[in-house]
Amino acid sequence: MHDKPAIGSTVLGYPRIGPHRELKRALEAYWSGRAGPDAGPDALADTARELRAATSIGLAESGLDSVPGNTFSYYDHVLDTATLFDAVPRRYRELGLSTVDTYFAMARGRDQVAPLELTKWFDTNYHYLVPEIGPDTVPRLVGDKPVAEFAEALRLGVLTRPVLLGPVSFLLLAKRSADAPEDFAPLDLLDRLVDCYAELLARLDAAGAAWVQLDEPAFCADRSDVELRALGDAYARLTARRDRPAILVAGYFGPWGDALPVLADTGIEAVSVDLVSAPETVDQIAGIAGLRDKTVVAGVVDGRNVWRTDLPVALSRCVSLLGSVGELAVSTSCSLLHVPYDLNLETRLDDRLRERLAFARQKVAEVAQLGRALRDPDAAPLSAAVAGPSGRDDRVHARIAALRPEHLRRAPYLARTQAQQARLDLPPLATTTIGSFPQTAEIRRARADLRAGRVDDDRYTELMRAEIERVIRLQERIGLDVLVHGEPERNDMVQYFAEHLDGFAATEHGWVQSYGSRCVRPPVLYGDVSRPAPITVEWSGYAQSLTDKPVKAMLTGPVTILAWSFVRDDQPLADTARQVALALRDEVRDLEAAGIRIVQVDEPALRELLPLRTADRSAYLDWAVSAFRLATSGVAVSTQIHTHLCYSEFGDVIDAINALDADVTTIEAARSRMEVLDDLRAIGFDRGVGPGVYDIHSPRVPDAAEVTELLSAAVRAVPRERLWVNPDCGLKTRGYAEVEPALRNLVAAARLVREGK
Repeated sequence: MHDKPAIGSTVLGYPRIGPHRELKRALEAYWSGRAGPDAGPDALADTARELRAATSIGLAESGLDSVPGNTFSYYDHVLDTATLFDAVPRRYRELGLSTVDTYFAMARGRDQVAPLELTKWFDTNYHYLVPEIGPDTVPRLVGDKPVAEFAEALRLGVLTRPVLLGPVSFLLLAKRSADAPEDFAPLDLLDRLVDCYAELLARLDAAGAAWVQLDEPAFCADRSDVELRALGDAYARLTARRDRPAILVAGYFGPWGDALPVLADTGIEAVSVDLVSAPETVDQIAGIAGLRDKTVVAGVVDGRNVWRTDLPVALSRCVSLLGSVGELAVSTSCSLLHVPYDLNLETRLDDRLRERLAFARQKVAEVAQLGRALRDPDAAPLSAAVAGPSGRDDRVHARIAALRPEHLRRAPYLARTQAQQARLDLPPLATTTIGSFPQTAEIRRARADLRAGRVDDDRYTELMRAEIERVIRLQERIGLDVLVHGEPERNDMVQYFAEHLDGFAATEHGWVQSYGSRCVRPPVLYGDVSRPAPITVEWSGYAQSLTDKPVKAMLTGPVTILAWSFVRDDQPLADTARQVALALRDEVRDLEAAGIRIVQVDEPALRELLPLRTADRSAYLDWAVSAFRLATSGVAVSTQIHTHLCYSEFGDVIDAINALDADVTTIEAARSRMEVLDDLRAIGFDRGVGPGVYDIHSPRVPDAAEVTELLSAAVRAVPRERLWVNPDCGLKTRGYAEVEPALRNLVAAARLVREGK
């Protein structure tokens, strides 16, 4: 083991898509199969190398004492870990593809082979690919990515600290493969996997690495005694070896809890603590004697939100650890993967708001400042956070104060469903989509032309109406029962609403990776929220005027708007959720008045915001459910309310899904092969449900037989009169060449099952 330099100041990770989404464009060019200087494997590799170099050099020049490495990924760091240690299911090996194309097949599917399941990374909007582990999985170190990227940075003159997902969290985040026996758990393979990590650490040591960071975020959630012992045993084994770098074990998104003393009793050299989400950890550290000879990395700069750090307060929190730890370092609370690159790219934000913000580059500078202040009490004074535009609206507060319990209730479901069926006259196994249709190049160009002033509002409306009519006619030809207008006017399901609500600000370049090449621009919610005018009524009303079939209007729910925004931190989330819900309530009622018979209020982030610790969940679910019901309870019994949830482990929120009291709930189910229906059946869920039968996150087109098989499984769990048939999610990221045949197969399968064939 090499002499270890002090960590001093660092960050736990960094964005990887590029400040201008360079990786997104390179990936999509590669996937399209185009040839030429801007596409193909060489162009993709060149883009990746340039992004890694810019990150390493930029962080080294920022003044950080320790620079993280191996933070780049072509798609997902959990998938990287699976391929690094050969946890590749047989169906992907049998495709006979190159290493990189096998990797992408696991992420996106290939031919008729479905991809790995996709789910949320703890309580963030990042998605990871769920490894499949079975008794036949034999962990082996088959890749060299961490070592190669360390050597690459070293050639640039930057000594990095390789970052990897830790072995215990990797297995806890994995799922048992479908053919594994019931008594098998992925954690059964920990001993073999730890041997692989030890081999990798030895290679990094030989390459010259002084530190390695192993992330164990799974232990910021509740863990059993067995899992805690596994954590202790794994790090006792890894640290028993001398041919390794010093080990920093990183936890984030909450308190370590019982895992912190376990780690303190091992031979690791450092541990990071998230003091943004769990400031109470300061008191816990004081009582753990085993930390007095270790480095503690204090995560005091928020890695998940965009507000400037109050540096004097952060420094005070760090200083309070002195005397309880061996060495003290300072860092972000988690990886900066979850925030945009650089505030300097934003030229249109209100100056008063800009003064309150910090993106990844600015947060690195804050950490470097704190590091200098810890080393030198005479360093330049630190600046406190500043107040920006207040955004206070007394009318909003008056409406909140006037709310009563009856504003959150509708008539009993039986009365509603009878009135709705009389009005809608839908067949069993009614077919629909989740809302969006492909965002073509023509649609994106029209929006860009509107922003640039090349077309006026009237011409833009004409173009969008033409697209809406095209989508309505396509759905009629396909034979769908409930239509949608396709959302051509929307850039993003949260950003679009934020741009039409007071209290929000939108960025130009604030892109954040959601998964793979999918990026979003979370808006900044800085003040009280209200709706100055109707948002979607004109578009949905026009679509309904084109057809006799019911057209479903789509809104984004209050919890999801909060989860996918950077939200003000000066009042409880519950208060902000109520404000958003009231604005949506106004929109729902206006849609109903315009003749819309079905309104869908999407809450895909309901599970995402669920606190990692069980003790904190009840309070969250109470206000989350109340916000949804406030948004949706102002309509007549004959108006049907839908909601949509996607890519989550639903078991933890299944009672809350029931409490939403939506008439129809559509849920991701294709990748998980209808597993969620068991949870719904267990709680006696008795309302409409649409388990997705078509995975839209993969480019492959499921044939009618595959959809029929999934739908037949659903019919065994849900009475057909309550069962809906739909894709897993919206179709905006797909192309019509995939969407049209997939929807035709969906409709054909519904007819077959409806007829009992």
